[in-house]
Amino acid sequence: MESLRRLFKIGTGPSSSHTMAPRRAADIFLERNANANKFIVTLYGSLAATGKGHLTDRAILDELGDDKTELIWKPEIFLPFHPNGMNFKAIDASGKTLEDWTVYSIGGGDLAEENSQFEAIPVYEMNTIREIQTWCEKTGHTYWEYVEQCEGKEIWEYLGKVWNVMKDAIARGLEAEGVLPGELGVRRKAVSYHVRAKGYVDSLKSRALVYSYALACSEENAAGGIIATAPTCGSCGVLPAVLFHLITSRGFTETRILRAMATAGLFGNIVKTNASISGADVGCQGEVGVACAMGAAAACQLFGGTPAQIEYAAEMGLEHHLGLTCDPVCGLVQIPCIERNAYAAARALDANLYSTFSDGRHSVSFDRVVEVMKRTGHDLPSLYKETATGGLAAID
Repeated sequence: MESLRRLFKIGTGPSSSHTMAPRRAADIFLERNANANKFIVTLYGSLAATGKGHLTDRAILDELGDDKTELIWKPEIFLPFHPNGMNFKAIDASGKTLEDWTVYSIGGGDLAEENSQFEAIPVYEMNTIREIQTWCEKTGHTYWEYVEQCEGKEIWEYLGKVWNVMKDAIARGLEAEGVLPGELGVRRKAVSYHVRAKGYVDSLKSRALVYSYALACSEENAAGGIIATAPTCGSCGVLPAVLFHLITSRGFTETRILRAMATAGLFGNIVKTNASISGADVGCQGEVGVACAMGAAAACQLFGGTPAQIEYAAEMGLEHHLGLTCDPVCGLVQIPCIERNAYAAARALDANLYSTFSDGRHSVSFDRVVEVMKRTGHDLPSLYKETATGGLAAID
């Protein structure tokens, strides 16, 4: 299992799979073929179907150059390895092909060549929550201590940077007003939710503030702002909203917030390793569902949950998003993505509350839900997986 640095990436929205990863692929290809006279880039499957809404074309052209690059869109062709396939060709002045490279955007901004993840470096020995939870209970350590043991103390500096990016995105989002880019004409709601929250009694005020924080971060992502994947761009508002709400309302220290983030990342990493966090591969259950599980685990740890209770909270966060489709209207990370972030942040806090009333014992393990999520995602027809051809995206 890889470092949390590969899960929590800092970059620009609106999509880790459709914007961040294609930009990275184009940058790598340009570096290898700097003297090429022309580039031909073919986008396949989900990447082609919703690429324009996700600014995939701009991400690639910004790196390779508008005047030197031909883009070909083939949404009807799904390459066997992953729905987000890309083929790059570099052509010299005589018309000779210098390099022909097929690469895949596999979720969370990561790239993979067929049958091998690109730039993958294993950091963790244990790859299931069952193994890690058993180790915690046997040694008396916590999930975040396992992260520190595997990553080294340097991980805290990196997570601190990620946390600052999350806070900055919320702050910008709470100040910004107006309409988000794209043809839907979606107005930003974070500022109005935040203002209205102040007029409610404590319980409703608390929930409304959580909504506003998630909306703020997700709207910044939709506008192409700087955010941190958690685990993806499309689900980037859930964990920051949970953590920001708890640090501002409960007075948790920054140190404890970072430890909670480490635990959240560990659960997200388990899903990334054993299933998928790609909406094009398994639907939105792999994005917002995983983000909810991460937020639930973080909250439960902050409130003193045992390893078993933390696992239970994360399990509920993911289980109750099983089957969630990825059906962005017009291929934009706006409807229903932004609202889903707000709702999932609230559900993460509910999952924490439910688990802390229990002793942590329950019937279905987190690892089992991850297996089911993977199978469910692969059973979903492609029109429900980030192609903008089914579900809400098909409504006139």
